[in-house]
Amino acid sequence: MRKALCVAAMAVTMGAAAQPAAPLLPPQAEVAGESQEEWTKHWWRWAKSFDDGVSPVADRDGRHCGLGQSGPVWFLAGTYGTQRAVRHCRVPAGKTLFFPLINYVTYTAEGQRLSCASLMQSAARLTDTLHALVLEVNGQRFEGLAEHRQATRRCFLLFDDDDTLAAGNGYYAAIGPLAPGRHTLNYGGMLPGMSQAVTYTLDVE
Repeated sequence: MRKALCVAAMAVTMGAAAQPAAPLLPPQAEVAGESQEEWTKHWWRWAKSFDDGVSPVADRDGRHCGLGQSGPVWFLAGTYGTQRAVRHCRVPAGKTLFFPLINYVTYTAEGQRLSCASLMQSAARLTDTLHALVLEVNGQRFEGLAEHRQATRRCFLLFDDDDTLAAGNGYYAAIGPLAPGRHTLNYGGMLPGMSQAVTYTLDVE
């Protein structure tokens, strides 16, 4: 599995490799005035706001990548479960990209009464044993990705229309605005219970 993930992450298209890689922001850096830990909550609310048929997370080719996007940050999606996804997306210029290399969320099911502490412990346990992380932008490979772990310090409401309490934990990347043109991102990760490998071809316009 580790070999498969690394091979997938090195599948960079010709042409995009000539583009300069955008800076990977430090995990403690704010994005648009908020911490990256706060952006993980926004990301999960965005990811969980869609029916499966139009979900950017379930999307295999990128046709739904623009749904629900607003403001200075543009979310890219992971996948549900262990999957490989190859997507194409048009992104407005000037957007900071924010996305998970691999992540989990734990939340209360209907009728459950779990404490916030229990939810946070479960999310941490699911992401503790890390096997691999990959991030490659226009052929440039980034190291030190384990430092980009973000855990929600408090539980949050996952949906706007009910009181579902959630806690998140995982490894995220914030990439400074890309220059106009075509770019290729490969990213993913491996945990004991899940792996994901995602390629985006991004046309920044």
